[in-house]
Amino acid sequence: MNYTRRTKNELAARVAQDIPEGATVNLGIGQPTLVANHIPSSREILLHSENGILGMGPAPAAGEEDYDLINAGKQPVTLLPGGAFFHHADSFAMMRGGHLDICVLGAFQVSAHGDLANWHTGEVGAIPAVGGAMDLAIGAKQTWVMMDLLTKQGQSKLVAQCTYPLTGIACVKRVYTDLATLACTPSGLQVLDMVPGLSLQALSELIGLPLTLA
Repeated sequence: MNYTRRTKNELAARVAQDIPEGATVNLGIGQPTLVANHIPSSREILLHSENGILGMGPAPAAGEEDYDLINAGKQPVTLLPGGAFFHHADSFAMMRGGHLDICVLGAFQVSAHGDLANWHTGEVGAIPAVGGAMDLAIGAKQTWVMMDLLTKQGQSKLVAQCTYPLTGIACVKRVYTDLATLACTPSGLQVLDMVPGLSLQALSELIGLPLTLA
């Protein structure tokens, strides 16, 4: 079967495509931070970072970085006109208070019903790193996950049941991957789109779970 995986920037652009006008959105550490670079300037979206930024813009041009203005992943960012930065506690009040429309997080595993595991693999020597993920997963109105579909060992990160410690239960609505975009529903996984050349049957075999077309 002849298909090409989405690059990280193509995947970020695919996520950005679905963010509606006027949304307030948190971008988690890792791949999700790339989404900021693909939001059209014509679309008004408020980007939030848990370390205390609202109105975050795309990454700065080379040589124009200000390391006093960084996102939660310690990457330099820009601030759009009208943007603000504030105390960490105020940021978490926004997250926990239901003021975010969408959060975009990375994940180690997502179950077919939307359980999220993204803070610890249980491996010896691995450093647990939950950060604000639990607050975001439960506090945001919608939780989207952005990740590679398969591990480096070729195992699906979409599973029937998570085997890693959970971040949140039944919180993930959509999963954006390098091969397909899927929705987590009470009846299982629904495919919203796939990369050209990939069939539903082949995708189902890669994931190891039954899939339906949305």
